[in-house]
Amino acid sequence: MGSVYSVSQVNNYIRRLLEEDFALGSISIRGEVSNCKYHSSGHIYFTLKEKDSAIAAVMFAGNRKGLKIQLQDGLMVIATGSVDLYERDGRCQLYVKKVEADGEGELFIRFQALKKELEQMGMFAKEYKKPIPPFAMKVGIVTSPTGAAIRDIMNIAARRNPYVQLYLYPALVQGDRAVPSIVHAIEELDRMHMDVMIVGRGGGSIEDLWAFNEEEVARAIFGCETPVISAVGHETDVTISDFVADLRAPTPSAAAELAVFDRDVFFAELEGIQARIRKNAEHRLRYTRERLEHVSLKLSQRSPKKQLEDRRMQLDLVSDKMSGILQKKMDQAKRQFSVYVARLEGLSPLRRLESGFSYVENEKKENVKSVSDISKGDKLKITVADGSLDAEVTEVYHGKEYKY
Repeated sequence: MGSVYSVSQVNNYIRRLLEEDFALGSISIRGEVSNCKYHSSGHIYFTLKEKDSAIAAVMFAGNRKGLKIQLQDGLMVIATGSVDLYERDGRCQLYVKKVEADGEGELFIRFQALKKELEQMGMFAKEYKKPIPPFAMKVGIVTSPTGAAIRDIMNIAARRNPYVQLYLYPALVQGDRAVPSIVHAIEELDRMHMDVMIVGRGGGSIEDLWAFNEEEVARAIFGCETPVISAVGHETDVTISDFVADLRAPTPSAAAELAVFDRDVFFAELEGIQARIRKNAEHRLRYTRERLEHVSLKLSQRSPKKQLEDRRMQLDLVSDKMSGILQKKMDQAKRQFSVYVARLEGLSPLRRLESGFSYVENEKKENVKSVSDISKGDKLKITVADGSLDAEVTEVYHGKEYKY
């Protein structure tokens, strides 16, 4: 048995061979960009491919300063750098220092042509976009039953709202049979009257995602009565399905967030709405009560009964006032009457008679005021305090003629 080497020894030997090869130390390679990924570190990982061959490539963040183009799947480029071995994986790759555009790749050209055609037909127009229902209870899913996408959707849906029903219609999402499989799944779920539908898959190269760039899939999504969320690949991946769908999600996980409403958030919002309704109702009730009291007070003040009561009160006041005035007048009249009575009593013949005076009248019942009115022989009636007497004049004396 010959010499036995470790994996690291073999990889190290191959790496030294590549480093010593002058042609591979500085080489320019033409190819179509595929599976392009911009890493958070600043490095760019992609594959250069042609019809039957491919080579991995990486451009470190330090070499991106001179990069004048945005690398994306389907772009034809000329990448200059060195071919070396990545010992950890035992993989040869191109360490790129410079990239220049070299026309468009075949798939990219097809993508742009179909995008332009469908856009001119109005299939991307906003007026055809259906709103995503905010409280969907039946969510249809068109994807592979074994991929990471369905697991992500199920996990997020279970966390956000376990009462939402998920309907998976399994479909092939890459390969020659993917297009009819996806179209059939969309049509079947649409006939089941879903509230919303998610169509998509996890990430991959432009070739892996190409089924979602085909016209048949685009037309199936456009003709779907159910609102469709397109969730194909990663955030940087863009497909024809994204433009046709009613809403694009950057990932299948994001699609689940958009399709399945959060039960806890919903209940919290519902409690907030109930609190606002209760507060508004209490405010309105308080305002109505105050208004009712105000109107009731005004009505009571203007009511016939209230006016009658006011008139009665006024009448009582006037009556009391008149009674006071009348009483005052009566008191004054009584005092005046007393004065008059006193005066009359002072002038009363009876009072004078009681004082010793008498009243003399002739036969004609006339008061005798003077001796000139009497003749000898006249008959007189003399009234005194306790009676009267008849007398006859025997003699008339004038002045001081009479003497006892």
